[in-house]
Amino acid sequence: MTDTLATLRAGGIPVADYVSGFGLDPDLAPRPHLHPVRTLGGTPVTATRQPDHRWHLGVSVALQDVDGWNFWGGRSYLRGHGYTWRDDHGRIEHADFTELGDSGFAERLRWLTPRGEQLLAEYRQICARIVETGWELEVVTALTNTADRPVRLGSPATNGRVGAGYGGLFWRLPHPAGDVGVSTARAEGESGVHGSVAPWIAWTDHAADFTIVVAGIDDATRADPWFVRVEDYPAVGMQLAAVDPLTLPAGGTITRGFRALVADGVLDNSVANEWTAGA
Repeated sequence: MTDTLATLRAGGIPVADYVSGFGLDPDLAPRPHLHPVRTLGGTPVTATRQPDHRWHLGVSVALQDVDGWNFWGGRSYLRGHGYTWRDDHGRIEHADFTELGDSGFAERLRWLTPRGEQLLAEYRQICARIVETGWELEVVTALTNTADRPVRLGSPATNGRVGAGYGGLFWRLPHPAGDVGVSTARAEGESGVHGSVAPWIAWTDHAADFTIVVAGIDDATRADPWFVRVEDYPAVGMQLAAVDPLTLPAGGTITRGFRALVADGVLDNSVANEWTAGA
């Protein structure tokens, strides 16, 4: 059972549910997430708990390695061993809302190990607004080390799997019924876009007739390489620890911010450029 914490509306239209993740199996790394997310016309643009990766939960913030604990779900990547099932899954709990309205909220969350030790405190802001070509989702997250020691933020890449630095914002999309396209202003296709650094990434689903464009809202976020999968499963996200782990000192904070255009119809790259430039 996943309790609905809030319903997000853009221009009065319900466009996303925000659920707590409460009651999910521990190996899914339970966490609050957005699902379902919909276009203004009602087309779903997220998926959750798919048979291929049950721990992919709509639009969420997750990291596979926080000081050795898995806050992503599923198997952990271990150097020299590959993906391995371990009893190492943390959970992210909703603490409270500091602001709450129809078009968005600000929230405090706790990142807890299975033993209940809090490693990170998160302050998350999510809002929705109508734009000319659809609606816009904004997510800003600030992670603060609450432990009495430095805390390491890593990924499968930092543990030996080159190119798999996923972590941070992650968006699991529905399995496409037909052709999809993924692009930036300078690259197209999974191999061209994955690992690139670009102001925005666009996902177009021709059969379902929708477009998602995701962009970083600050220099730090825009410096993170994109993560994209098309062939294995449909998803886009960021690589917070693409090559090397990030170490937060005690009391230290790291912030990332994203905007996403959610639109009915298949949009070309000129629309993505105009939307990004209009921020």
